[in-house]
Amino acid sequence: MLYLNIGYHFWGMHAFWWMFWVLVLIWIYATPYDIPGQRTKKEDALDVLKKRLAKGEIETEEFLEKKKVLDKLMMLINNRHVPFF
Repeated sequence: MLYLNIGYHFWGMHAFWWMFWVLVLIWIYATPYDIPGQRTKKEDALDVLKKRLAKGEIETEEFLEKKKVLDKLMMLINNRHVPFF
């Protein structure tokens, strides 16, 4: 004969797992931090520089100077020859 104790199961590990998954879902949707695997592109320095140029905060000459510095830094980082500043 099959013995089922329905009332006991809900307050045992069953309730723990329900609370665990509810907390995981709240954490995923309510956390203000970036979640690993999230497909949002982060703004890099060049994007910020382009936006500043578009807003008129900097002139074209300043944009080109800073872009040259960023390009040089990216080349150094990509080649793994990063000097110690």
